[in-house]
Amino acid sequence: MSIKIEIFSSPGCSKCGHAKELLRKLVAELSDELNGEAGHRPFQWCEVNILEELDHAVELGVLSTPSIAIDNKLVFTSLPSTRKLRSELLSRLSLATHHDHTVTA
Repeated sequence: MSIKIEIFSSPGCSKCGHAKELLRKLVAELSDELNGEAGHRPFQWCEVNILEELDHAVELGVLSTPSIAIDNKLVFTSLPSTRKLRSELLSRLSLATHHDHTVTA
């Protein structure tokens, strides 16, 4: 099971570029650390332009950019620190792994 991460951005948002780079590096770093099954990607992320996906952004409660949603829930309404984002992703991955083992047990 992969954790779905969406980073909401808008044209002209100066912090959005930094947020995307932070997320890209962190996801790559965590994926390498976890060194899971060959070909398994624990995280899938995409950029969402709020002007093109306004309905989706409103559904999740996005009011500013950058914002980050994880598994269709708004988690960060501004750029989090690397530590906070890392902690949240590892927590979600732990919950997902626990859920997978519970379901298959």
